[in-house]
Amino acid sequence: MARRLGVDAADDLMAETFVIAFQQRRRYDLSQAQARPWLYGIATNLVGRHRRAEARRLRAMSRAASLASSGESEGGEPMEDRVAERVSAERSSGVLAGALAKLPARHRDVLLLVAWGDLDYAETAESLGIPIGTVRSRLHRARAQLRRTVGAQDVPSAAALQKEHDHG
Repeated sequence: MARRLGVDAADDLMAETFVIAFQQRRRYDLSQAQARPWLYGIATNLVGRHRRAEARRLRAMSRAASLASSGESEGGEPMEDRVAERVSAERSSGVLAGALAKLPARHRDVLLLVAWGDLDYAETAESLGIPIGTVRSRLHRARAQLRRTVGAQDVPSAAALQKEHDHG
């Protein structure tokens, strides 16, 4: 959650997730082996309330990275190399942030639960209350859109997001 919203907002939402989980504890299906997908479902619903702010933040990161890259200097000095690498990484994260902002929220939720939440398809389906086939199709569409948006720019972070995370 911190990757999506920032540390402060994530802390607030995490606390709210557990408050809601406690309030709704009678609704929890005790036949489930783990509560993690249920908690991620609650958290994802809370994040959904903040989707517009999230998209604005990602667009701002994209713009900031674009501005940072315009001041890039080139040279052979080790310090300049490190600066160039950092600017390149910031540009890459900015490109990725912009691409994530362009994804439909339902696709972004699936992608981030699999990539950052490290949930498998079944856990993601349970978290979002959707069929596993829907998880697969949304993840496929999200990855395809990211490939179109950032694939040609060779963004390492995009490759990491496109890595297969199906544990089940």
